Amino acid sequence: MARIVVIGNAAGGKSTLARQLARRRELPHVEVDRLLWRPGWKLAPEADYARAHAGAIACERWVIDGLGRQDSIAERLARSTDIILVDLPLWMHFWLAAGRQHDWAKLDHPPAGVAEMPPTRELFRTMWEVDRNWLPEIRSMCEEAELAGKPVTRLGSIEEIDAYVKNL
Repeated sequence: MARIVVIGNAAGGKSTLARQLARRRELPHVEVDRLLWRPGWKLAPEADYARAHAGAIACERWVIDGLGRQDSIAERLARSTDIILVDLPLWMHFWLAAGRQHDWAKLDHPPAGVAEMPPTRELFRTMWEVDRNWLPEIRSMCEEAELAGKPVTRLGSIEEIDAYVKNL
């Protein structure tokens, strides 16, 4: 029984890491962005998201990546058996996001499975807000989980992410 959360700001490699982890551990993979977003980068209705999120985390085995709605994070972390916090500097998220935006048409796995590229200005604004307003609380929740005995892995650089993947 493994329930692994991969969480952090946008464009930090969470989904790529989660797909590799799920494949190597033979676990189902859930991308929270697919629960949150509809085509054209329209948010799913709150009730639809809540129902889909509750269904996903109720399962006994999974790797779940993404942020989703802020009010769903604590429940996801509480249900997990392991947490991986991708906590890169904001400038690195911006740099990676810019590269992803540039290469959007060539992506094998576009975020949320949405064919259209997200509006760059909105993406960067959201990343700024997540860094300033969400991540302090997410870090705190991860610290509390670790103090309670839950394994928490913090990855603060591309090199640390690559080393983690190499050692899976």
